[in-house]
Amino acid sequence: MEKRIELERRARKANQITELNLDNCRSTSIVGLTDEYTALESLSLINVGLTTLKGFPKLPNLKKLELSDNRISNGLNYLTTSPKLQYLNLSGNKIKDLETLKPLEEFKNLGILDLFNNDATQVENYREKIFKMLPSLRFLDGFDCNDEEAPSDGEDDDDVNGNDSEEDGSGDDDEEDGDSDESDDEDNGDVSLSEVYNDDLEEDNSDWDEGDAVEDDDEDSDIDEADGEANESTAAVNANDKDGEKPEESQARGKKRKHDG
Repeated sequence: MEKRIELERRARKANQITELNLDNCRSTSIVGLTDEYTALESLSLINVGLTTLKGFPKLPNLKKLELSDNRISNGLNYLTTSPKLQYLNLSGNKIKDLETLKPLEEFKNLGILDLFNNDATQVENYREKIFKMLPSLRFLDGFDCNDEEAPSDGEDDDDVNGNDSEEDGSGDDDEEDGDSDESDDEDNGDVSLSEVYNDDLEEDNSDWDEGDAVEDDDEDSDIDEADGEANESTAAVNANDKDGEKPEESQARGKKRKHDG
């Protein structure tokens, strides 16, 4: 047990430790646990093999003590040096009668006591007598004086999880709403972008059409000018031809007339 205590301390000072787990460390008595652990609030000694509580230290702030699955049959008076005790688990021990439990009357804040699997639970009207002996007791062996079951840690966790799930659900709805809003914004953004793109495309097309039209007009005008120049050249040639033919023809006719005369 001493080695286990040193291991659990992890180089911390004894008066700084508030929780200590010594389960299954195997010892018939308390060894190595001293009064120095003044800040200790929770101590677990499950399945250690304890046969006596002799030597149990003075722990002024101890609130929770686990002693289940040992071989304790008496000596509960050694626990009275921890007056703030609220939770005590003695299930699976060797307590045979209610007289052995008398020292527990000293604990004015004891609210939870577990004696399951002890011979003392077979005593007639056992529950009624224990609740009468310990007025501060709220739950004995997991049930109150009206046989209502104590809320378990699992149920508490379920309640917490239920609340969290509802909150998470609302959060999911909010996220979904946010996602839908974002998708709407994205859709609106897509439409506006496509419109802008189409407008730009139309402008580009119109610019391209106008440019082509201007180029076509320029080409047509060039062709027309070229045709006009060609026509003018042709006309000039024709005119020259006519002018050239007239003197020759007139000379030929003159020769012919002279010849005829």
